[in-house]
Amino acid sequence: MLSCKSSIQARVQVLDFRPIELYDLEIRMGAPEAFTATATVAHHIDGRPVQGAASRAQPVFNPATGSVARQVLLADDADVRAAVHAAQAAFPKWADTPPVRRARVMLRFLELMNQHRDTIAAMITAEHGKVFSDAQGEVTRGIEIVEFACGIPQLLKGDYTEQVSTGIDNWTMRQPLGVVAGITPFNFPCMVPCWMFPVALATGNTFVLKPSPIDPSPSLFMAELLTQAGLPDGVFNVVQGDKVAVDALLASPDVKAVSFVGSTPVAHHIAQEAARQGKRAQALGGAKNHMVVMPDADLDQAVDALVGAAFGSAGERCMAISVAVLVGDAADAIMPRLVERTRALKIKNGMETDAEMGPIVSAAALQRISTYVESGLAQGANLLVDGRSHRVPGFEGGFWLGGTLFDNVTPSMRIYQEEIFGPVLSCVRVPDFAAALELVNTHAFGNGTACFTRDGHVAREFSRRVQAGMVGINVPIPVPMAWHGFGGWKASLFGDTHAYGEEGVRFYTKQKSVMQRWPQSTPKGAEFAMPTSK
Repeated sequence: MLSCKSSIQARVQVLDFRPIELYDLEIRMGAPEAFTATATVAHHIDGRPVQGAASRAQPVFNPATGSVARQVLLADDADVRAAVHAAQAAFPKWADTPPVRRARVMLRFLELMNQHRDTIAAMITAEHGKVFSDAQGEVTRGIEIVEFACGIPQLLKGDYTEQVSTGIDNWTMRQPLGVVAGITPFNFPCMVPCWMFPVALATGNTFVLKPSPIDPSPSLFMAELLTQAGLPDGVFNVVQGDKVAVDALLASPDVKAVSFVGSTPVAHHIAQEAARQGKRAQALGGAKNHMVVMPDADLDQAVDALVGAAFGSAGERCMAISVAVLVGDAADAIMPRLVERTRALKIKNGMETDAEMGPIVSAAALQRISTYVESGLAQGANLLVDGRSHRVPGFEGGFWLGGTLFDNVTPSMRIYQEEIFGPVLSCVRVPDFAAALELVNTHAFGNGTACFTRDGHVAREFSRRVQAGMVGINVPIPVPMAWHGFGGWKASLFGDTHAYGEEGVRFYTKQKSVMQRWPQSTPKGAEFAMPTSK
């Protein structure tokens, strides 16, 4: 099997430019090697890197330094049409490929993803800023979806009933939709695309991915790995871009379904527009995840959970805990520990092995989060730890913000109501379990939630009664495993199905029911009544 580096070098001759140098990166034994490529990030269409119209580009920053690392091309309508056309042309043959052969391609891709896990993780740290160990975990969770997709022959088995009526048999099958698209966010440039395309490809669809232009390199690298794994040209395509590319995908009559992860306003728009166009939509929106801490909880465990879940990945996770609901006496016992731990966070360049939190992804995000901190102060919350003055020696130009901790936050405050998407933890005090449950259930978002307790009855009642799609009991970030599926409730999800797992298989396929009777058992004469089992 060719190495990824030699494979791309053999094919780059089709272009008169070097598309990206990310393939030159190899992570060796010992300390991880940083991703420092400077070449422009292009598209991947019909099995090869292409520059496209190249009329627009935007900078890709290293958040730790604040400097421009490379440029990413932004697709126009023609680029999107080319990608969709390639996918449409490849669909008939790929759909007719037996599921077991599609699974073998995914198995080879799985091997390559495992082989290059650290390479992709270094790209994520360089462009997103999350610490390297966190980036490794993201890639691993993406790999788990690929593992799930390798079982597609079993997952596509239909139902069969013999003799549903005299001489008639009935069975169902699931068939692919056609060209499907994924629109993915900056915070998980590997894992979230992997929520979508492995299942979509394994079920026989062809795919167009529109990743975030903030951290575009992992998508192009995975496209090359798919090609190296033997995926036919045109089955998987990547168009780098912004709203122009999104609108073109939504408008294309050949795109049959759209998967999206991002903010709630955009998720709502995409779901509405997809419905208007007659497309399936799976649009995952924002979150405001609460963690309820009961007085009987292991408070050391709860503090560990809050610090990791609130400040890991700089809070730029849709499953981050952003509200601590402290019940009764738990509040006074836990707040001093939270203050101490928040101040002690190791915030530095994510490639340093002892880093616990890296920079914010962009200058614009840093400004937005800082505005929320100012809002909390203005509305009367107690700011116990202010991360706005945090600096990292040697990285003064980076987009830095320390862990930020508020106490005595109330439901009327903006920092409670809105998704901040940063390392800001708001603590709300309530008298009892009933008040805690009501607080969670009346919030507009319902993505994930958690409850820390030693009481089995409280745990059971919380699990049954809480209005959220994903629930953790003494688990702060309850992201389901690959075979269960991911999704929230209320304003956190628009569409009928969750991502990946068997929900993903159903989303990317349509059911067909077949009833069969042979001439020897056909009754004589026309039948005018509704058929029944007889």
